[in-house]
Amino acid sequence: MSRIAARFAELRIAGRGALIPFLEAWDPDGATSLALLRGMPGAGADLIEIGVPFTDPMADGPIIQAAGKRALAAGAKLARTLAMVRDFRREDAATPIVLMGYLNPILSYGVERFCVDAAASGVDGLIIVDLPSEEAHLVAPFAAAEGLDIIRLIAPTTDDARIPKVLEGASGFVYYVSITGITGTRSASADSLAAAIPRVRAHTDLPIAIGFGVRTPAQAAEAASIADGAVVASALIDTLAASLDEHGRARPDTVRKVLDQVRELADAVRAGRR
Repeated sequence: MSRIAARFAELRIAGRGALIPFLEAWDPDGATSLALLRGMPGAGADLIEIGVPFTDPMADGPIIQAAGKRALAAGAKLARTLAMVRDFRREDAATPIVLMGYLNPILSYGVERFCVDAAASGVDGLIIVDLPSEEAHLVAPFAAAEGLDIIRLIAPTTDDARIPKVLEGASGFVYYVSITGITGTRSASADSLAAAIPRVRAHTDLPIAIGFGVRTPAQAAEAASIADGAVVASALIDTLAASLDEHGRARPDTVRKVLDQVRELADAVRAGRR
């Protein structure tokens, strides 16, 4: 059983959903990013999503775009993101790690080589935002050979006829994009989510996590109770960005502020047991 499947099974027994915080690799620098990654499980993260910086992040709103720019300016590369995961795995062998990014850096790295190196580094799953189901064969066989879950995105605009096609070959969990448009711009209503998630469940037994618009502890608790997990990204990046000095460098309290926010989110998710 993969780390992702094992974690969701544990949470199902515990009767609650997952908190999945996001961080952008190397934002604002490698040391701060690694400190955040190492601190997130202790702050209550059940799984962790790591953004791979890219120059053309078409699905990301201005908050995460800015994080990617800071990371790239600090020297972020795909290989350095994998190295960060390897460093994390020296201390934590249990927390699932999912990389979220775009296809071009993987193609540049070499797809087979990337999947081998990602698995060896301790990555558990991949969310490739701009990889449609029709092109999944570019990555899926190499990912499957290395035991990497391919996590598929379902949007509010994905109709019932297309959902099975999108979920073909999916594993780990399903990422439900709760809004149309880019990340961090608005939030979905509880009513719309309550209507949408059963529509997805009709086509899969995989856990479902809700992202793109989950910002507050209350929203995270709500999403994790309606589905199986809540992904919080832009709100955490907002906190990090606000903590930086006038030169965009981390202050002594940057890591603490972000991890305190993760704790608040985790407490809310745990209080909202199903």
